[in-house]
Amino acid sequence: MAPLQRILPCPRPLRMGASLVEDGVCLAVFSRHGTRVFVCIFDEAGEAELASLPLPCRDGDIHYGLLEGASAGMRYGLRVEGPWQPELGHRFDPAKLLVDPYAALIDRPFRWDPELARRGAETSALVPRGIVQPPPASSLPLDEARAAATSPSFIYELAVRAFSMRHPAVPETLRGTLAALREPAVIAHLQELGVSHVELMPVAAWMDERHLPPLGLANAWGYNPVNFFALDPRLAPGGPAELSALCAAYARVGIGVILDIVLNHTAESDEFGATISLRGLDNAVYYRHAADDPGRLVNDTGCGHTLALDRAPVVRLAMDSLRHWLRLGVSGFRFDLGSVMGSTETGFTPDAPLFGALLQDPALSRAILIAEPWDIGPGGYRLGEFPAPFAEWNGRYRDDIRRFWRGDAGAAGALATRLAGSSDLFAEDHRGPRASVNFITAHDGFTLRDLVSYERKHNEANGEDNRDGDSDNHSWNEGSEGPTRDTAIEAARSRDIRALLATLFLSRGTPMLTAGDEFGRTQHGNNNAYAQDNPTSWLDWERADHARIALVAALAALRRKHPLLTADTFLTGTGEPPDATWLKADATAIADPEWAGLDAFCLLLDSGAESLLIAVNRRRTAAALTLPPGRWEQVFTSDGGAEGVLPARSVSLWRKT
Repeated sequence: MAPLQRILPCPRPLRMGASLVEDGVCLAVFSRHGTRVFVCIFDEAGEAELASLPLPCRDGDIHYGLLEGASAGMRYGLRVEGPWQPELGHRFDPAKLLVDPYAALIDRPFRWDPELARRGAETSALVPRGIVQPPPASSLPLDEARAAATSPSFIYELAVRAFSMRHPAVPETLRGTLAALREPAVIAHLQELGVSHVELMPVAAWMDERHLPPLGLANAWGYNPVNFFALDPRLAPGGPAELSALCAAYARVGIGVILDIVLNHTAESDEFGATISLRGLDNAVYYRHAADDPGRLVNDTGCGHTLALDRAPVVRLAMDSLRHWLRLGVSGFRFDLGSVMGSTETGFTPDAPLFGALLQDPALSRAILIAEPWDIGPGGYRLGEFPAPFAEWNGRYRDDIRRFWRGDAGAAGALATRLAGSSDLFAEDHRGPRASVNFITAHDGFTLRDLVSYERKHNEANGEDNRDGDSDNHSWNEGSEGPTRDTAIEAARSRDIRALLATLFLSRGTPMLTAGDEFGRTQHGNNNAYAQDNPTSWLDWERADHARIALVAALAALRRKHPLLTADTFLTGTGEPPDATWLKADATAIADPEWAGLDAFCLLLDSGAESLLIAVNRRRTAAALTLPPGRWEQVFTSDGGAEGVLPARSVSLWRKT
């Protein structure tokens, strides 16, 4: 590519970032407090900087211009001149090469280097270049796209690298990439399980937290993004086309793709962090600062700062990013630390600007929207408060199920509420059980196997003296911490896992399972394996428990076969016959005072057309079971047992014939 000699005035572009036009490339960049914005052009290898040209036009806060003769494939970065006034929130540093936040393709991964944080240090050798791309066309035919965006019935949470790095049926050259997920053996596994939607943990370009490289560690999860449009080159060396291909391949077999999106913070971190994009463009606007101290970053995320998602330029950035991913074929989004999305200067509100923008958007309002309804800021726990059609990760479900099966006193009533769809959280706002994304384990915390094998976290390998990660896990170990050769303990752990899985899939709401929990993955007690991009977090397919895989598949099939298990209505106990009746194991009704002491109970579901009985026993001994009047057939049990007996530590499902 010949060096560009001219950057010309032009009409203000409709799109932010770089747009291909007939005469070249239009570039539009937001900076309210910056005085001049430069576009830096690099050679075809992305090494030599050929030109640094000031954008000639400004309309309000938008700087723009036409790079005459530029074309697709142009590699570029930005620099911004402006005040260095940290006490006012301004940290402009023209020595810093910046990545365009709208770049849809970058030429290399982000790597932490202390020079990225040092004022006045030149960083062009350290920062990826954006590559100009034409806007993506939709990857799916309309009918397939609609099918993929249907309401999830079984979500499977998956980290691309961890899932595929040790998969024996994935070629080594593809392991750790999105392309690995299109391999026939992977798709067959998802189909065998009955997965409706795969939820990909973050795939947007990210950077390691600055404390990790000195420890010889790397970010394994991706929850530290820099850019909200570009795929991380380590996961998608072929760029956006790789995600489009994955979405299309999954849609053909009836599986949708949900992206885990991090819109609450970036890898620029606190005041000692990097300047690589938004901080250098306009730190005072993109990030939230204390009302009484403009120089102090608000840290509601635990990552050093918080994006100000109630401000128009930041809302636009978020909305444009989400539309970009939709065009690539995804079905929807799970929002990390989603309470930040509803935060304003005065606190959380379901009427926050970003929610309003999402819910009026013709495409995004019909996408799958799932919130992680908490952050670490004051009043940040907002479970049940997100506006429809959001679904929410139900942390109360996770904790109540764990407490019941651990044996906590008085836990039966809470279990019953979660089993019935969590009406206490969602009914008031006229949302049904599908608003509750039910999970027992997720990427953040113990694996399912570790939940019943460790009473305490064991995060020493993370280099933080076991201080990181949640210390309140509601876990148990059946009498021995960690690995054991005691066959009785191993049998008890397996029995508990089967009961937990059965509870999850027989509950109203949307079940979510983390990849590998269906076959017994372990992280050796590490409940915060974000820094373990190694066999600690990589799934061990060679040791997969195929009986447990079959169990999960059978439970998912039960949900498909019996609509009573998946109805999006809350149980009322009314009607003729009543839609729900809570019974003791002897088939008599449960009086309100009796809930506090129950270890075994049943839920009788009746639609008129079908009757089902879910029977639960957490005792370590079997309980006598009296079935309600009529002829009953057992269609599932998590543990074997004689007729008229509810086995110890078990869940059973019966159908009236």
